[in-house]
Amino acid sequence: MKRNLVLFLALSFVIGFASCKKDASSTSSNDQLATQSEDQAQVTAEVDAVANDANVAVEASSIFTGRFTGAQGTICDATVTVNAQSDPRTITITYDGTNCTGNRTRTGTVVISMAANTQWKNAGASITVTYQNLKITRTRDNKSITLNGSVTHTNVSGGLLINLATLGSITHAITSGGLTITFDNGSQRSWQVAKQRVFSYDGGVVITTTGTHSENGLSGIAEWGTNRFGTAFTTAIQEPLVVRQSCDFRVTAGQVKHTVGATSATATFGLNAAGEPTACPGTGTYYLKVVWTGANGNSITVIRPY
Repeated sequence: MKRNLVLFLALSFVIGFASCKKDASSTSSNDQLATQSEDQAQVTAEVDAVANDANVAVEASSIFTGRFTGAQGTICDATVTVNAQSDPRTITITYDGTNCTGNRTRTGTVVISMAANTQWKNAGASITVTYQNLKITRTRDNKSITLNGSVTHTNVSGGLLINLATLGSITHAITSGGLTITFDNGSQRSWQVAKQRVFSYDGGVVITTTGTHSENGLSGIAEWGTNRFGTAFTTAIQEPLVVRQSCDFRVTAGQVKHTVGATSATATFGLNAAGEPTACPGTGTYYLKVVWTGANGNSITVIRPY
């Protein structure tokens, strides 16, 4: 979705900035931060994209929600099949490698399972989303990641997105104790995910994302684990990330901090050219402010458009 592409491109600036600001004592940390920021931005975008696909597939299935059947064709690069006889019941999304978004291709399978006595519209209902060799390849550089493992989606508030304008808000939680990621250099790591997405309606859909994990005195962590170099990392949403349909599904506010070792890069979104919060600029440009802090404790701040 456009939301994922915009956030990925914005965070990519953090990558470039962090990788350029080096000194003799922190080159390794900066290189890891740059690579980790890029890896995390891509993984986050793709986990969110699968979550969006799961929402489409589940809400289009009468087996899961009581609405109309026939989800085929609702996901541009995949076919969808439903197994109503098993327990748990399943929806299988098979990605076919079509480049329908213009920026990447996906192959592999995602299986959504839900207990037969559960209805997704009910508060507390959960589904398990299992990634089976889901390979995502970026068209701009042909680099890929492959995802395996299970993620739990919980409909915390209850309700269906099709009724969002009437309901006012719907809250989903996305958690995983070990999503396995294979990078294009062959390294494989297990990442944890803990975040919440609140869907609301204000002149269009509004998606507000926060991290829900805390450790070592840091809260708002959305992803954590070890990066491709085997170094511990955290990605914390310090201020909720807000995406608004009324602003062309752009990231209109929020702050994200990537930390690898003693090095960090913090990006604040939804600003004007002076670095101050602003309303949707229409056809104009948003800006983000990046504060890079090196292993020596020095920091540098820059403001750039996204």
